[in-house]
Amino acid sequence: MRKLFTILFMLFLCSMNCNSFAQNNSDKFRIARLKYSGGGDWYNDPSAEVNMMNYLKKNTLIDVDVPKFYTADIASDDIFNYPFILFTGHGNIEFSNGEIKRLRKYLESGGFLYADDDYGMDESFRREMKKVFPKDEMRELPFDHKIYNSHFRFPNGLPKIHEHDSKPPQGFGYWINGRLCVYYTYETNISDGWADPREHDDPQEKREESFKMGTNIIIYALTN
Repeated sequence: MRKLFTILFMLFLCSMNCNSFAQNNSDKFRIARLKYSGGGDWYNDPSAEVNMMNYLKKNTLIDVDVPKFYTADIASDDIFNYPFILFTGHGNIEFSNGEIKRLRKYLESGGFLYADDDYGMDESFRREMKKVFPKDEMRELPFDHKIYNSHFRFPNGLPKIHEHDSKPPQGFGYWINGRLCVYYTYETNISDGWADPREHDDPQEKREESFKMGTNIIIYALTN
């Protein structure tokens, strides 16, 4: 009963959040992929969000829109159409001054950015985000943070989906006025676990962990 109440309350808040970003004429939840410049393959594994949205449809009461690959260009006001944006890739990232200001405004307005290092974007991601948050440091989240317990329990923090450099997975964040608005996963590659099985040949148990953690991130973003 308590979990059902939590889900229903989350739906109410989701509706409020989505309405504030509803320039795309839809109050239904969508995951949008951030399009950026610099050479990184921001567009890789387009099946990831589709599968994650299908998982949400089957396992939560979130009012999910038609699952497909939605994009939001940081060079335009497209980003304000989506309360939740996925940021990933393997290579370099470059933000213009205008894009830095736009992304900051998006986050200050209640938007949530989930960044997932697809192995290779870490250095440029940290560099460019420092321009968005010049006075703040990105901080690691403790294992007892709500994001690891918002729907499914992850008492030891992030699950390890892919092996990159034999390092433990880590989750970092930026906050505005006490609200976590940027969540960055490093050395785990959660979104690769969402992609079609043929893309990375992940074991089913790893894929399930990635979907569960993705659900936690999205529910946390929509209710906090």
